Amino acid sequence: MSFLIGENMTGGYGAADILHECTVAVEKGEIAVIVGPNGAGKSTAMKAIFGMLKLRRGAVRIDGEDITRLSPQARVPKGMAFVPQTNNVFTSLSVEENLEMGAYLRRDDISGTMEQVYELFPILREKRRQAAGELSGGQRQQVAVGRALMTQPKVLMLDEPTAGVSPIVMDELFDRIIEVARSGISILMVEQNARQALEIADKGYVLVQGANRYTDTGQALLADPDVRKSFLGG
Repeated sequence: MSFLIGENMTGGYGAADILHECTVAVEKGEIAVIVGPNGAGKSTAMKAIFGMLKLRRGAVRIDGEDITRLSPQARVPKGMAFVPQTNNVFTSLSVEENLEMGAYLRRDDISGTMEQVYELFPILREKRRQAAGELSGGQRQQVAVGRALMTQPKVLMLDEPTAGVSPIVMDELFDRIIEVARSGISILMVEQNARQALEIADKGYVLVQGANRYTDTGQALLADPDVRKSFLGG
């Protein structure tokens, strides 16, 4: 049984369905990546799993518990953290204040988790007193991921984490994502840089028009000639 699964998800915004019997799952401590062309429903699938989209059919379960009817806020205590693609930091607050905001539900000592975030992203320690709005795009993404990790999630959901960053920063972010997964946290990620994302993925989902087209390990999808030709540029 998968640790987190959105199973046979059908739904959309208003009358039109964007997702059609879409299934996405991730195991404990693994990286699952959702890829596909623009408009394929990748981010919609992610939002559905986090409760930001009402499903007409299907279910979402975490660790065997059905959470389909829970609000996004109610899913956070269940162990889910979601990092949206944009507007994912408080620009006027310092880096450290952003991280503290991530721990708003906690009543225990957060200093140990803060230290883990600084070890994962050393530049954030250096800039901890600086306003997040003054940081580069890549550094802001690190703040956003760090803030999500402050909730001590079981599943970290990332929507286009490398959008608009340089290839060097993308590689660095992917390295950190691998480290997070190795610590036992499941990663579910939507990514435009499909080839690079599948290289680090334990499992990949190729969506087309809101439905599953291919599902396999990251390496198997990279090696599949049909996937390469249609979605990876040959």
